[in-house]
Amino acid sequence: MIREKATQSEVGDRGTCIALIFALAAERLTIYYEHSQWLTEAQGATLAADWLWRSKRQLSHAERRKLSGLSDQLARQIAGTLSREAGLYAAHEMTEALDPNYHSEIAETFMQECERLFDQDAAEPPA
Repeated sequence: MIREKATQSEVGDRGTCIALIFALAAERLTIYYEHSQWLTEAQGATLAADWLWRSKRQLSHAERRKLSGLSDQLARQIAGTLSREAGLYAAHEMTEALDPNYHSEIAETFMQECERLFDQDAAEPPA
């Protein structure tokens, strides 16, 4: 099977989606560890809309909710495997890594997991 090169728009959209999953997961972990509460899918979608608006980008409400759900899945997976102290550190590293000048191996690992979740979700047939 011959695979065509992705257009710049497709790559940008994919990158935006993966970055949103990462940023939302970082926010979810921060709120969880600071307030012992999880953001709802709707709250995550609204937060994503605010971030997208600032960068003059848009995604449909359904797409934002889907990405919010994926970020929730990742954040709960991280929280379920790390101690509170390690989770706080991971959330901090993820938040710091939102700055492109900040390098963090742990954040890169979580970014790869965001990419895997996004690709896995995109490969699944719609329900």
